[in-house]
Amino acid sequence: MSDRYFDDFKVGDRFASGGITITESQILDFALRFDPQPFHVDKQAAADGPYGGIIASGFQTMSLAFRAFYDADIIKQCSLGSPGFDELRWLKPVRPGDTLRVEAVVKSTRASKSQPDRGILHMVYEVKIQTGEVVMTYTVIHMMRRRPGE
Repeated sequence: MSDRYFDDFKVGDRFASGGITITESQILDFALRFDPQPFHVDKQAAADGPYGGIIASGFQTMSLAFRAFYDADIIKQCSLGSPGFDELRWLKPVRPGDTLRVEAVVKSTRASKSQPDRGILHMVYEVKIQTGEVVMTYTVIHMMRRRPGE
């Protein structure tokens, strides 16, 4: 449903994305540019470290999760950005070859009183890998465009 607007979201609505598989070269590239901690960029240090190998940056995992959800065509029509995230947790490492999928549920909706062309959604997200394990959770405060004429 690519023409979804704020008014179409209801508390309890559930959505899921397709998958995005992350490669070791993507992990290294991102980490070298933005998060050069040894367990992201140095194979030997990572192997000897607490995770037993290279893992993705949590920031990269969040970016990929957003991309997967955006590509699912759930918020494309109505997104006006976000004032922030709440309760972000990185629960398990993401490794080369993992496929991320996003599941989200609408926690609350509120039409804006000061800006009647938009509303606010709180959506709770879970990012899972191919085994079904949850690797990251967070809540997004979405600003969403209302359907024209509402």
